[in-house]
Amino acid sequence: MLITVGQLLYGPAGARSTDAAVLVHDGKIVQVGPRDQVTAAAPATVPALDFPGATLLPGLIDGHVHLSFDAGADPVGNLLATDEAELLTGMATRAGQLLASGVTTVRDLGDRAGAAVRLRTEIDAGRLPGPRILAAVAPLTPPGGHCWFLGGEVGDDAAIRERIRRNIAAGADVLKVMVSGGHITEGGAAMWESQFTTAQLTLMVDEAARYGVPVAAHAHSADSIAAAVAAGVDTVEHCLWLDGPEGVDRRTTVARQMADRGIAVCGTLCGHDWRAKLAEQGSAATRAFYDRLCWLDELGVPLIAGTDAGIPMAAFDDYVGMLELYRWLGFSPERVLELATVDSAHGLGLSATTGRIAPGLDADLLVVAGDPATDLSALRAVRLVLAKGRPHHRTGHERPPRQPARTAR
Repeated sequence: MLITVGQLLYGPAGARSTDAAVLVHDGKIVQVGPRDQVTAAAPATVPALDFPGATLLPGLIDGHVHLSFDAGADPVGNLLATDEAELLTGMATRAGQLLASGVTTVRDLGDRAGAAVRLRTEIDAGRLPGPRILAAVAPLTPPGGHCWFLGGEVGDDAAIRERIRRNIAAGADVLKVMVSGGHITEGGAAMWESQFTTAQLTLMVDEAARYGVPVAAHAHSADSIAAAVAAGVDTVEHCLWLDGPEGVDRRTTVARQMADRGIAVCGTLCGHDWRAKLAEQGSAATRAFYDRLCWLDELGVPLIAGTDAGIPMAAFDDYVGMLELYRWLGFSPERVLELATVDSAHGLGLSATTGRIAPGLDADLLVVAGDPATDLSALRAVRLVLAKGRPHHRTGHERPPRQPARTAR
């Protein structure tokens, strides 16, 4: 496929071309650059799509979703009341919503009975549309701990080793650990309470390393974040730095360790939540809650874009709402786009696969009307999505570019 556009954003902030084109073959990007050069190199019979005035950029990455949750008022109750066939159908619908929003890669950080792996298999085989899925399967949690209902309860070191072995055997790409409590688990630990010791977390990190998979730490509290960092996890999810039910304890020493070790933070932001907080509590309170992201960024901590889609009110079709919070906090549009593509790919260990537009990478591509490098709302005007080279959600007028005359030989 040959795609020609008015503007191409390669991924890194500031890297762009006008009147550009990308040539895709067998799901890979084979050539990118000025329209005339790429068009001249394309076979005369290649399918061609032209989007005058539109922008082509890398597919977006959501580093934290739960496809088995429905984003309703009671996602846990609905999950437990849903049989396996219904669950897969619902997950496929939600994956389609993400893809339609331009999201071509997701990291699913906890599901029931390996459902995300089954969905990943269907998508990879081309039987269902959807983004690339990195799956965690059942997150590790103490008996009765946060998200115990997903099947990852572990009571001692032997159980920890066995649960990790079973997750890997089930097809897990990443190990998820519930280091602190969470708000959707009735009767479980509070968000500011820790669930594992540093020694237990170190065992989990070491075991995961034996299988070659990274560790994602669900950690709301300052103590749980510090323990996760000391154990050597790869990413910290949420990262609120809570200190009790009301307090916050941002530990600069710990954050600097994260920066030095390349431990990334996925802020798990929901477009609905930040806008509701802004409307109800005002600008000052909203900024005070979310500016931890600016603080981490200034300290050099890598950031991953993520929505926590699936929990109450965290919709699967409002990825841009999450990005607009970064813009509201003062990040430039180009920096936000870089975060949603290049930086998130790096944080998930996918830099050699996706996140940029470059020859040899997977053809995870998004075409939108307008210029998202100046106005992020342009990301909502999706014209075309390619996931591993497969086209989805074509909209608007498309016409094939004229092929240059070829000299007979």
